[in-house]
Order: sequence, then structure tokens, then C-alpha cells
Amino acid sequence: MRTIRRQLKRGFTLIELMIVVAIIGILAVLAIYGVSRYLKSAKTAEATNNIGAIEKNATEALTREKMSGSYVAPGTSTSFGYGFCASEATTIPAAVPAGAKYTSGAGDWSKGKGAGSAGVDIGFYCLKFSVDQPQYYAYGYTATGTGTAVGDKIRIDAFGNLDGNTTTSDFQLDGQIASQSGATSLVWAPKALEINPEE
Repeated sequence: MRTIRRQLKRGFTLIELMIVVAIIGILAVLAIYGVSRYLKSAKTAEATNNIGAIEKNATEALTREKMSGSYVAPGTSTSFGYGFCASEATTIPAAVPAGAKYTSGAGDWSKGKGAGSAGVDIGFYCLKFSVDQPQYYAYGYTATGTGTAVGDKIRIDAFGNLDGNTTTSDFQLDGQIASQSGATSLVWAPKALEINPEE
């Protein structure tokens, strides 16, 4: 009877407590790792979503009529054409946000308004693309050629530095004018190339 009472009053041994603490520690490490990967993955979704939006706008801009914004006198005409929007001079923002979010200013996305020859819109303004929320990435748009010849190319970039160290990530999407069945069209890479996506 006394042995039964002693066993009922007996507590946990030090080894049992240490095993429980070790298990809790392992679970905490796994949870922290999983949550940090989830947060980085959520932040990189901004880059892939915005690159997709720029891709769509660049494809639409290729088929949009472009013409000079200068005055056309009555009884005369002006020519129009189709092609790529010209390259954006710098990324927006100009420097990659290092471990922080950047909020665009009023003129950031409209720098290309009338900035081309004869007052033609270029860059993101021509693409009708802007970001109105704070952003982790700097976006770039480069067009090689006018978009009227086979081999002319577009590159869209999203540069980021999520943790503020010296390593940056780059999401690149390339498009090219290609000839298919005798017709030319803009063909995009099936997926953005990710360089150090979660750096």
C-alpha cells in the first residue's frame, strides 16, 4: 500500500523534463524556419505578380497605335505605328530597397510621359503600369529594338533585397519577337528566371 502511495506522489524525473524541453525546442525551431520561409515567399509574390502585370501591359502596348503628340494641322495627317514602348531610363525606385519597403512618389511612374522623341511616351508611363502600394522591389523595363523586327527583345526585372544584406535577388522575364507560321508575334518565356529569390 505504501509503495502505491509513493508512486502516486512521485513527480517527473529530470530526464523526462529535459526530453520534453528538447522536443519543444525542436518544434519551435521548425516553426520559426517555416514561418520565415512563408514570409519570404509572400514577399516574393509581389515581384512575380507585378512582372506578370508588366508583361500583360507590354503585350497590349505592342498592338496599341502610337503616334506623335505634336499638333496636326487641319487637312494634314500624321503617321502612326506599332511597336515596343521604349526602355525606362532607370529602375523604380532608382536604388533597390534594402530590407525595407519603398513608397512611390507622384512622379516615379510618370517619368516617361512625353520623354521620347517628338513627345512620345516611354517606359512605365507608356506601359500604363504603376505601383500604388509600398513595394519591396525595384522594377526595370528594357526594350532592345522597336518591336517591329524578328529578334527584338524585352526584359522585365524586379530587384530586391529582403533582408538588407549585400545579396540582391533578381526576377527576370524575357520576351522576343519571333516568326511563327509566317507571322510575327511577341513570345514570352514561360516563367520568370529567379536569381537568389529568397536571398
